[in-house]
Amino acid sequence: MIINFPIGSRPRKNIAASIHGHIGDMDKGFADADVIIERTYNSTQAQQCPTETHICFTRMDGDRLVIHASTQVPWHLRRQVARLVGMKQHKVHVIKERVGGGFGSKQDILLEEVCAWATCVTGRPVLFRYTREEEFIANTSRHVAKVTVKLGAKKDGRLTAVKMDFRANTGPYGNHSLTVPCNGPALSLPLYPCDNVDFQVTTYYSNICPNGAYQGYGAPKGNFAITMALAELAEQLQIDQLEIIERNRVHEGQELKILGAIGEGKAPTSVPSAASCALEEILRQGREMIQWSSPKPQNGDWHIGRGVAIIMQKSGIPDIDQANCMIKLESDGTFIVHSGGADIGTGLDTVVTKLAAEVLHCPPQDVHVISGDTDHALFDKGAYASSGTCFSGNAARLAAENLREKILFHGAQMLGEPVADVQLATPGVVRGKKGEVSFGDIAHKGETGTGFGSLVGTGSYITPDFAFPYGANFAEVAVNTRTGEISLDKFYALLDCGTPVNPELALGQIYGATLRAIGHSMSEEIIYDAEGHPLTRDLRSYGAPKIGDIPRDFRAVLVPSDDKVGPFGAKSISEIGVNGAAPAIATAIHDACGIWLREWHFTPEKILTALEKI
Repeated sequence: MIINFPIGSRPRKNIAASIHGHIGDMDKGFADADVIIERTYNSTQAQQCPTETHICFTRMDGDRLVIHASTQVPWHLRRQVARLVGMKQHKVHVIKERVGGGFGSKQDILLEEVCAWATCVTGRPVLFRYTREEEFIANTSRHVAKVTVKLGAKKDGRLTAVKMDFRANTGPYGNHSLTVPCNGPALSLPLYPCDNVDFQVTTYYSNICPNGAYQGYGAPKGNFAITMALAELAEQLQIDQLEIIERNRVHEGQELKILGAIGEGKAPTSVPSAASCALEEILRQGREMIQWSSPKPQNGDWHIGRGVAIIMQKSGIPDIDQANCMIKLESDGTFIVHSGGADIGTGLDTVVTKLAAEVLHCPPQDVHVISGDTDHALFDKGAYASSGTCFSGNAARLAAENLREKILFHGAQMLGEPVADVQLATPGVVRGKKGEVSFGDIAHKGETGTGFGSLVGTGSYITPDFAFPYGANFAEVAVNTRTGEISLDKFYALLDCGTPVNPELALGQIYGATLRAIGHSMSEEIIYDAEGHPLTRDLRSYGAPKIGDIPRDFRAVLVPSDDKVGPFGAKSISEIGVNGAAPAIATAIHDACGIWLREWHFTPEKILTALEKI
């Protein structure tokens, strides 16, 4: 029996998912254009390559199943495994251990259910760890995509119509087969608001290794296509690439109409706006850093070129995601935070610590976070969709605010003053007009036989609102037109993640994500033989970047804005860094030697082929 799911699945046509949407009048948009171009761009399959491969250990604790997992989604893992093995959820205890990288790959259930089933059947502990080869062939990788973009524009470069046809290869299973490809247009088209926009997303089955979630979640492929097409349009109109971006880019407060036609998981309920956007300052700083208009001297066969790409991402999924948190005041005045969030190396536990300490006016060292444990925290959607700071962080902020009110109330009673006359003060006291009382004294009072009980604050966070981080990548390359060699001499990643809660961690996220994107652009690809067998089964053959592949001048810059959605004005940072390297490098290569590389990654062979030298 063939089942046609509401995601546009048509198995008889080998289609896993499909969706179409538009705004405006496409015929009028193209009729109004002075120039129309249409180009097709391709991306290849890339692997997440977490330092720690997938690993799971399961055991029985009485009649309960305990799962120690390297996972991004402990709560989803518990729900799915409980159903698979026929147990109630309270009989399954998931413990997210320290995770050695996920990048989307540990958002899925790949081996945990096998371990759980084996433990339930045998009653014995089970350990399953992927080898690096298994990580390449059995894990999910990034979807292959073929993206066709058609642009209509006036002579001054202003867009009148934009059409994107996004075709994705999901492999043998429909894993993330709608949401990843949908994010291709959803996180690229709003960068260039236009009254007439059309998109078509179609995902096909094939016999390559499975695909799924990967950092960026579809955005890098859509952004590569739209940036390259706009750059090719600029060349045809004899307009500078950065200038055509400035003429068409999104501005703060602008309504993003196309997002009223693209949903993630369900139909959109509203049309969001770019509530905060620091692109103007980002592009100003980037232009100065890269010396955009300065001469580019040729040195023999080496030709210099510069390129740029603007980028965006989400901060969680409004109307779908939820996070919860509980904070307990200990009898000595310290705090234990029970966060459902999953820190997978992003520093989320540190962010939660700082947010709680800020609200509660205590030193960060007085806050201890327990996270990712389904027995000791409240539900959280997990670590995906760049949601950690906005969702898990906001839940922690709300829990701290809830607890703060209780501390103030009981502190005021102990001081004999109205609540309106007292306030929290550092380090950890309630201060009034008559004196002050420590958090420890308040907690101790509550736990006595005549007290008011332990003080606990809870917070639950959902939102209908979007928080979009923005950024730009600037690249300078040197291309050897005799050998095809590419030297990435300068790379500057400037990002607006709102007001960062932890700037040091934010910069680390940018450097890491950007270097991964450079690897995707310059060297990484899963390769198959003629019969479909994967040939790249280790890091060496795959082409993962090494320390020597870092650009000679590599800088990450935070350009702040203030957003109303995130805690204290913060937005996300963990995914956006992978979205812009490929188009920035590709447009720099064109600037250097006049060729358009429409498929990434970029190799000397592709350079020489485009130059008609081989």
